[in-house]
Amino acid sequence: MVREVGRIVNQHSNAVVVQTQRGEKIPCRLRGRFKLQGIFPYVGDMCEFTRDGFGGGVVENILPRQNFLMRPKVANVDQAVIVTSFKKPQLDLLTLDTYIVLVEEAGLDIVVVFNKSDLLTQEERKRMEKTVDGYNTLYRTVMVSALTGENLWRLEEVLKDKVSVFAGVSGVGKSSLLNAISPALELKVNEVSKDGRGKHTTTTSTLLSLPYDGFVVDTPGFVSLSVDHIPFKRLQRYFKEFHDHSKKCFFDDCLHRNEMRCGVKKAVKEGKIMRSRYENYLKLLERIERGTRNER
Repeated sequence: MVREVGRIVNQHSNAVVVQTQRGEKIPCRLRGRFKLQGIFPYVGDMCEFTRDGFGGGVVENILPRQNFLMRPKVANVDQAVIVTSFKKPQLDLLTLDTYIVLVEEAGLDIVVVFNKSDLLTQEERKRMEKTVDGYNTLYRTVMVSALTGENLWRLEEVLKDKVSVFAGVSGVGKSSLLNAISPALELKVNEVSKDGRGKHTTTTSTLLSLPYDGFVVDTPGFVSLSVDHIPFKRLQRYFKEFHDHSKKCFFDDCLHRNEMRCGVKKAVKEGKIMRSRYENYLKLLERIERGTRNER
């Protein structure tokens, strides 16, 4: 039988949905040998499959992966689109920087999306633009509104021809943005609760096909994020703006905290590193050290 190549866009216990290069979606069962060999197909995997003549198919082989994420479990991702909001819920730079650290650790390209610009007053917008500009020196950023459509075309450019993971806490508007870009997705959207927290609207990882040759994984929102597994001496690697300045530190193992003649602290003082980013680094460093002590 002729083998075709496709991408797994949905996954169940013993079956998957494979999308062909022509956009056709084929429900496929898995060969029993996969389980015996300890091979587990995941969303995003490229695979070879054969058709069964009844509208379905059988996955014959999983092709080598470009990469694999553990949370969410998804393969062959090009970039992570971290979505945050200015209000409802309020912009939380510590949470944003925590996401950035985890994505940096995974080795993916990063895009930061600031949603709900329509909720800002003119004065608030000027202040927030400074924050956006600060992150724009480090990563590609987009300031958008799913409600008014502001800069949605820029987000479409970011997603074109890429496999992207959408990540961010519940309520920031991940599903709303995807619906605004591609109404045919019809993703479920819930309002933010009275306490300012979003409600979970996505419960499983699914690879969604976009109308301009892109895919996106709409993942469950996370209320809390853990960095405890990261060795505290390695944390600074994931703050990319520290790299050049850390070469000027007097101590080779400088943690940029209380040490004398620290190049990173000097850069913060001179405005070359965002103070909020540096302060969040210290908070995450303390969180990791606390977690390490609790394990003893």
